[in-house]
Amino acid sequence: MPTFAYQAKDRTGEKKKGEIEAANADEAKKLLLGQGLAGATLKVKKDVAKKDPGAKKKKGFSISIGRVGAKQLTTFTRQLSTLQDAGLPLLRSLQILKEQQKSGKLKSVLETVCEDVSSGDSLSTAFGKHPKAFDRLYVKMVAAGEVGGVLDVILQRLAEFMEKGQRLKRRIIGAMIYPSVVICIAVAIVTGIMYFVIPKFQEIFNDFDVKLPGLTLFLIDASRWVAGQNPDQSVPGAAWIAFSPFIIYFSVLLIRKTKFGRAGTDIIRSWIPVIGGLVRKTAVARFTRTLGTLVTAGVPILEAINITRDTSGNYIYEQALQKVHDSIREGETFSKPLRESKVCDSIVVNMIDVGEETGDLDIMLMKIADNYEEEVDVAVGSLLSLLEPFMVVILGGIVGTIVLALFLPLVSMIESVSSSK
Repeated sequence: MPTFAYQAKDRTGEKKKGEIEAANADEAKKLLLGQGLAGATLKVKKDVAKKDPGAKKKKGFSISIGRVGAKQLTTFTRQLSTLQDAGLPLLRSLQILKEQQKSGKLKSVLETVCEDVSSGDSLSTAFGKHPKAFDRLYVKMVAAGEVGGVLDVILQRLAEFMEKGQRLKRRIIGAMIYPSVVICIAVAIVTGIMYFVIPKFQEIFNDFDVKLPGLTLFLIDASRWVAGQNPDQSVPGAAWIAFSPFIIYFSVLLIRKTKFGRAGTDIIRSWIPVIGGLVRKTAVARFTRTLGTLVTAGVPILEAINITRDTSGNYIYEQALQKVHDSIREGETFSKPLRESKVCDSIVVNMIDVGEETGDLDIMLMKIADNYEEEVDVAVGSLLSLLEPFMVVILGGIVGTIVLALFLPLVSMIESVSSSK
């Protein structure tokens, strides 16, 4: 039976150190709790670890490239919270979930986590060694659950938090699929007309020696650029059109690698008509949900604000939360710097102010998040309703312009033929 060296606190808060024998880390913690010691940090003695032939045993082969997907991690968290709520030992729960995983990053991570936990590490410490799977927010919430002895409850809240985040993301992406597909098909059709159809009409116009109007000449020039028929053109315009989404996407990624680029793109996104409102509402819903979840889990307010700032994903709200952090550290209120930064509606600031006064800040933050997630749903629906007629008008204008440009010379041709008779 392995021997664990422990550090824990008794009921008076005094730190205690010692050793205890137990079958595994979970049993050791239960024995220490029975002795009135909580918040234990365990470490298996090295000589025991060497004698234990199964302590570092690894099975099979698992690919561990990249990051763990958000959907996969959400499912794992929900399953772990269910197993803990059912009363299974932590190590046994991790082993069950590890066996259920397909080969990949998460399975590889869980193999290491199981080894660390069986060696006496806390779950938060084991998770913290894998930042590509478990971010800072995740690790801090697990740590808070371990200290408070409510790991099952914290895991459940964490699973709900991640599920709501995923649900909001799916709604936004799902709403954008339809207009994106329509735009791509429309661009492909117009490009095809420019590449294959317009040159045929140009040959007809050349044969009849018709004087072409300016609109038709512009259309022919555009067609020649798309087909790559200009003498000084090395790459056809059709290639630029095909690869432009990828060029734009990777250019934005490179720009956002810099602090100035992140600041600029976030500010621009926040003030784009219609879309800017959706971006701001999403950011408010995200940071209030994150902060509310951390405060509910028992994470200290200053640390919770730091974590929320680092995971907000928006430069504007990062700066606002930094001011909030500095204000609270100096003994001032949460709501004052948030009101001065003007990044949130007055109702958000007022609800936070009430939450501070009543001591229910976490509840108020959750209510704000629920309210703004509903507003995001409405905003997404309104945006989609606005996009549909807008796309019809734009596409109709493009097609009408092409038809008009092609038929104006045909009318001239018909008139010249009629007059010659």
